[in-house]
Amino acid sequence: MRPSRALHFAGIGTLLFDLLTPGEDVDYPTRFDIPLLATRLVAATAWLMAEPQVAGLPVGWFGASTGAGAALLAAAAPACPVRAIVSRGGRPDLAGARALAAVTAPTLLIVGGEDHEVIALNRVAYAHLHCPKALEIVPGATQLFEEPGTLDQAAALAAAWFARWLPAVVPAPRPSQ
Repeated sequence: MRPSRALHFAGIGTLLFDLLTPGEDVDYPTRFDIPLLATRLVAATAWLMAEPQVAGLPVGWFGASTGAGAALLAAAAPACPVRAIVSRGGRPDLAGARALAAVTAPTLLIVGGEDHEVIALNRVAYAHLHCPKALEIVPGATQLFEEPGTLDQAAALAAAWFARWLPAVVPAPRPSQ
């Protein structure tokens, strides 16, 4: 099950977008420009929060690969509105030790059990985080979680994390007509 579908089943809305344009994505070094990616994530979040239908709702970020590093770098800003973060097969280490130490949003790091290099990088990042945090290793999964059932496990972990840390929102009563 795709993570967005698992989040929808948990009652959590999602917005999926790329942080790079197709033209930028072909430039390999740009994929690792974490400050650029973080700036784009902040801009997309500000745009979303200005939309009347979702203004005031709690925000969580789900990042994979370099998107996880960008999310954590962006979350280190003092006025960051994000309430929870999930990294799946991500590179949170790319945010840097100083930024990781400044993150206050509860952060879940999910790594494939067969992705040994990324496990090591996530353990280093985990040590720098001082917020509520967890590191979950999905047995048998590689970096992209392509093995049967592994993406479902990661999606369920993400949904549970967001359900735990994003406050439930009760719709306001509609005025009677």
